[in-house]
Amino acid sequence: MYSSQSKTMADITHFPMEQLQDLECCLDSNPPWAEAILLAFQNYILMLGTSVMIPSWIVHVMGGSDGDKARVIQTLLFVAGINTLLQTLFGTRLPTVVGGGSSAYIYPIAYIITDSSLQQISDPHERSCHVIALQRFIQTMRAIQGALIVASSIQIILGYSQVWGLFSRFFSPLGMAPVVGLVGLGLFQRGFPVLGDCVEIGIPMLLLVIGLSQYLKHVRPFRDVPIFERFPVLICVPIVWIYAVILTASGAYRHKPDTTQNSCRTDRANLISTAPWFMFPYPFQWGPPTFSAGHSFAMMSAVIVSMVESTGAYMAASRLAIATPPPAYVLSRGIGWQGIGVLLDGVYGSVTGSTVSVENVGLLGLTRVGSRRVVQISSGFMIFFSILGKFGAVFASIPFPIFAALYCILFGLVASIGISFLQFTNLNCMRNLIIIGLTLFLGISVPQFFDQYGTSSRHGLVHTNAGWFNAFLNTLFSSPPTVGLIVAVLLDNTLEVERSKKDRGMPWWVKFRTFKGDNRNEEFYTLPFNLNRLFPPT
Repeated sequence: MYSSQSKTMADITHFPMEQLQDLECCLDSNPPWAEAILLAFQNYILMLGTSVMIPSWIVHVMGGSDGDKARVIQTLLFVAGINTLLQTLFGTRLPTVVGGGSSAYIYPIAYIITDSSLQQISDPHERSCHVIALQRFIQTMRAIQGALIVASSIQIILGYSQVWGLFSRFFSPLGMAPVVGLVGLGLFQRGFPVLGDCVEIGIPMLLLVIGLSQYLKHVRPFRDVPIFERFPVLICVPIVWIYAVILTASGAYRHKPDTTQNSCRTDRANLISTAPWFMFPYPFQWGPPTFSAGHSFAMMSAVIVSMVESTGAYMAASRLAIATPPPAYVLSRGIGWQGIGVLLDGVYGSVTGSTVSVENVGLLGLTRVGSRRVVQISSGFMIFFSILGKFGAVFASIPFPIFAALYCILFGLVASIGISFLQFTNLNCMRNLIIIGLTLFLGISVPQFFDQYGTSSRHGLVHTNAGWFNAFLNTLFSSPPTVGLIVAVLLDNTLEVERSKKDRGMPWWVKFRTFKGDNRNEEFYTLPFNLNRLFPPT
């Protein structure tokens, strides 16, 4: 029989740790300005993938025009820049990009789009199909705005009341390992399935990034800067993008199916031609928001899912930034500011709510730079290029399979960061193995079942007469991290809890629960401008 008091477990709880090897720039250290600007631009390019893909699909389903799509994307990038700056200054202060385009919001938005009450037009004598489609698009946008504004109160209340921090007392390294792992693994559908839509550019991109960032990382052609390790995105994206332009111009896709052409061609997005040269997003640009209890309740499920996924992303980012796991107070503070970000999404009308960009968290590990300054500069790029629409549209028209190749690496890296938490637990304990295995399996299997059912039946697995209820449950159980958190927290806090403290890794974890539990917390998470005097940690 294995004893939880064995020498192996004692050694684990006193691991010198905690820090990942080969990370050269941590949270509070900053690279040179020129390098920081290039790294920031790399973060901006990367976050364009989901920030363009998901809103474009939503606007298409809503019946919006190419001009509406360009306007929505510009607004989303503008608000993402503001939210990222707020989060890195006053939230968790971790180097995380807070972007739009979260798939958590798809079910509630689909429910709002199909709501029959929004299909009515203001002028029953209007015969123009274009005008009717525009009116319905505007009505739907205003309904989404209202739902986001109301739903943001969930994160704001749970964050600033410290309720989410209190709930985090049920977390442990054993529970967080599969949850953070599912934050990366749960996005597998954005990886090779999207890359496979155009293997001609997806496979070369994948191989090129792996080759430069891993096999040539020690090659330094210019001074002492490992450019292949630091800037794989900036180097590989232009090369493969030019290759895709050549294939498009040569007619390689002329007789291919529409799906292949939409994924491979570089001239199908229409973003550049429809984007204005200059546009400054402003509040309520689609008109005053409309409010509905059903829409708001449905959207609350997406906000809850976003909160869970962001919590896992914060844990991964803290490891990659060589910081301590965020204490309960800091975690609550970050969720509160994320709620304000969702509120801004609703006020500005960016069609979907905000969440932490998982791919940008993975980029911290790929480049081995976890600097807060880099992410803050990248927020400036988001705001700048969202205002100068034509320039931003050029970068936003990068084919999606190029991003999918990057996701294969970055989402996998985030998943492995989650698995690294298991070093503080006892993997010879059958209790732990059961919890880990069940959490990972159900976290992948349950959402996959919900998604498959939704695809085949054109509505979610839960299908009652209450549309908001359907959207609420379908959203919760379609999220791998959310399902994983429910399973992990339930099992980890009900199965032999007292006898398994060391096996769960609690001796190492418990000191990070409170702000003053570890003297490094103040170094990493103290608010700027001496604001801790006005808002002392609780």
